[in-house]
Parts: sequence; structure tokens; C-alpha cells
Amino acid sequence: MNDQGSTSLHDPARWLAVIRIAVGLWFIKALWTKWVLLGGVLPIPVASERWVESMTRIVSGYLEGHPLPWYRDFLENTVLANAELFANLTAIGEVAIGIGLVFGFMTGVASMIGLLVTSAYVLAGLGLILPRQGLRLLVWISTLAFLFARAGRVWGLDGWIARKYPDSFLARFPLS
Repeated sequence: MNDQGSTSLHDPARWLAVIRIAVGLWFIKALWTKWVLLGGVLPIPVASERWVESMTRIVSGYLEGHPLPWYRDFLENTVLANAELFANLTAIGEVAIGIGLVFGFMTGVASMIGLLVTSAYVLAGLGLILPRQGLRLLVWISTLAFLFARAGRVWGLDGWIARKYPDSFLARFPLS
């Protein structure tokens, strides 16, 4: 991947950046769907009651017929037993992933967190039919590609930092 960025629309790194930004925007939607909205507009980094209730209902639905007893136990005895904590973790985590991907900042770290989050979602939904899992698998594969391709180096702050401050920690950080 060209750290300087190409001017050609045929450059695959640019198209990977487009996908990175689109996936990031998908994660950022959690601002409005999972966070408390002050005055109905300003997102506050706390899971809304609606999200806590929705997450509890969704996870409860995954329990019946889940093929992995150890993960079913984790969902029931850890996630549901601490629903507010996990609702906050998912809401804040998704926004953090989205910001990292959209702005191409610490893209490797955002991608690794995205892999962790989507892995948990894929495992939770193992009892579902494949089409319901399709988006999760697509996001998982995309975040894997962003991680290994250093996708934030094109149209992202990671690339700008690498060009402007090549000796800085962030430019040399293997996960940027």
C-alpha cells in the first residue's frame, strides 16, 4: 500500500479506504442508536435504557439452541448478569471503533477492537441462520483486512502522521 497516496482511482488502497470509512460509519451509528441523547440530539457516552433493554432481549434470544454450551453460559451468567456494563461496553466500543476507522487514526487498534467485538457478535449468533450472520462476517473480514493492510495510511490520520512526523511513536507504531 502506498503511504503517500496515489492520485489514481484505480489504486486499490483508495477503495480499501472507502470501505474502511463506510464500515466506520456503520459503527458510529451507535452514537444515535445506543447512547443517551441529551435533548434528543447530543450523544452522551452512556448506553441508553433502550439499548440496555434491547441488548438484553437480543442476547436472551441467542440462548435457546446455542450450539456452544460454554458461550451460552458466558452470555447467560456474565453478559446478562451484567447487562448494563456490557451495554455500555458495546455502545462505547462501537463508537470508538467507528471514529478510528472513519478518521484512519490508530486504525490497527480500532481494527483489533472491531475484530474482538464482531467475533463476540458472531459467536453469540451461532444459532442463527447464515444470512443473519452475513453482515457480521463481512465486517469481521473487513476489519481483518484493515488491520493487515494498514488501511489508515490512505485518506487517514495514520498516513498524515507517518508523512509529517516519520520518527514519531505513532508513525512507527505497528498498529497504526
